[in-house]
Amino acid sequence: MAPCGIVPYAAAKVRVAAAPRRTHICPVITALGAAVRRQVERLGSVGEFVADSARALSQTRTWTANAMQQARRLGVDSLPIGLLIAAFTGIVLALLANYSLTGAVPLYFVGVLLEKTITLELTPVLTGLALAGRVGANIAAELGTMRVTEQVDALETLAYDPYAYLVVPRVLAGTFMFPVVVALSMLVALGFGYIAARGIVGLTASEFQQGVQLFYTNFDIEYGLVKSASFGFAVSLIGCISGLRARGGAEGVGRAATNAVVYSAVMILVLDAFWAMTWLQAKRT
Repeated sequence: MAPCGIVPYAAAKVRVAAAPRRTHICPVITALGAAVRRQVERLGSVGEFVADSARALSQTRTWTANAMQQARRLGVDSLPIGLLIAAFTGIVLALLANYSLTGAVPLYFVGVLLEKTITLELTPVLTGLALAGRVGANIAAELGTMRVTEQVDALETLAYDPYAYLVVPRVLAGTFMFPVVVALSMLVALGFGYIAARGIVGLTASEFQQGVQLFYTNFDIEYGLVKSASFGFAVSLIGCISGLRARGGAEGVGRAATNAVVYSAVMILVLDAFWAMTWLQAKRT
């Protein structure tokens, strides 16, 4: 018989052999499952937020009084930065088009490249990215401050629906005012592109006009404006979601503003690719 506290070698060997082997697969699967679950829960909460906002549309008396004010703040006040970006975009595109064309291509094709790139792609996307930083951060910071200072709770106490009073006016203003800013930016970009083409490239007015009108269709403007409306909807909605979910005082408000800008920029690029693969591709075929 073995002394107390001493396990015979044969028994210890059996115990070691019977012990289950630890693998590295289970922790990986657990972590992956937890990450997928968090993303699904986040997607579900976003869907619930959108559904609550859609139901709040019926409360017209609550959101109409604030809609025009938000349209001015999100749209009209954003015109300077949008037009400034458009002006330099038009100048750069004119010079790039002139650099890219060789002697085998008529010089009036500078107008063709300007019209297509400005209306279809660059003006909506660049203006959308710029307004994502201004509008998205503004909405997230404002609503985040209201959340952490319990002003949203006070609205609920006074029987106001936060979705109708805070979310709906901002989302509608962003959706309808983004195309306005983009439309004016298109005109400014073409105007400054014309100035650069005349003063630097050496095109005449008739050559520039010929290039712009050569392959122009109404679809170019329609595509850019509809795309910019989807950008405005996404930016304002993401700003509202980030702001109303802010927690933790000033640090939480700053984090909400940062998340709003980052997610808005990513969503603009995703929507840009979506419209190109669906509507633009279908139009070509």
